[in-house]
Amino acid sequence: MDRFDVIIVGAGPAGLCAAMYAGRGMLNAVVLERGIPGGELLNTEKIEDYPGFESILGPELATRMTDHAKKFGADIRMENVEGIHPQPGGGFRVTTSSGAEFEAPTVILTAGGTPTKLGVPGEAEYAGRGVSYCAVCDGAFFKGEQIAVIGGGDAAVEEADYLTRYASKVTIVHRRDAFRASKVVQERALRNPKIEVLWNKKVLEMVGDPTGLKRLDLEDTVTGARSELAATGAFVFIGFTPNSGLVKAHINHDPSGYLLTDDRMMTSIPGLFAAGDLRVQLTRQVTTAVGDATTAAIAVEKYLTELKSRAAV
Repeated sequence: MDRFDVIIVGAGPAGLCAAMYAGRGMLNAVVLERGIPGGELLNTEKIEDYPGFESILGPELATRMTDHAKKFGADIRMENVEGIHPQPGGGFRVTTSSGAEFEAPTVILTAGGTPTKLGVPGEAEYAGRGVSYCAVCDGAFFKGEQIAVIGGGDAAVEEADYLTRYASKVTIVHRRDAFRASKVVQERALRNPKIEVLWNKKVLEMVGDPTGLKRLDLEDTVTGARSELAATGAFVFIGFTPNSGLVKAHINHDPSGYLLTDDRMMTSIPGLFAAGDLRVQLTRQVTTAVGDATTAAIAVEKYLTELKSRAAV
């Protein structure tokens, strides 16, 4: 079993930043990532809100972050983590689907989460070319265009209202006849002259051409009637699942499963830190992810120093 000072679970922006700072702090760290390092950056075409880069392709930023972390000695291993197991005497055992096991007194969990997909034809094909799961990330690419928002909860209705600052028209497509969003959020959106709602409609297919998304094929959930909606952008907000279930012990979280942390990014389990999208916070951006990770990695260094001081007494 491999032993380290800290195990970083996930190699998105938060994990890579944590690895860089762990290396700078001379910690013996390992990063476990089930795929290519970069996380959601790999699914994002352009990024225009990361300081220092007026515009950069998501995969390019992922490569730069990976190279930067490796410059400081990041040990990145392709492993699919199945569980983070707090040990009775302190510290953690991390298990993976390959059968490998890792031990460390600290863990930084940066595994993010997964936006719920519609699962319709064309969704994967046009991801990053019209299909998005983040209004703040991609809204500015649709200035003056007609876009659709799919969903009916707080996130969908709030983001539809936000997107009207860019789009000429926003159509909310909802499979029911009433929103699940809170009343105040609904009222604000329904007062917005740029927003139209299509009730009792579900998306059957996302259709486009080599330049990107062009329309949505819809079906009425009551009558079964088919229709088309012209849209060059489709923002899907039907749910997001944080990967907090990797922790095989009780851990404080909000009703949606997002982890609660203190100002050092430490969770309710001593030695377990969280950074990025799976942590409770106002917004989830690349900038907030790396900010969380900076704090977590420096906090880990201080936590390990405290452990050694107590052990020496």
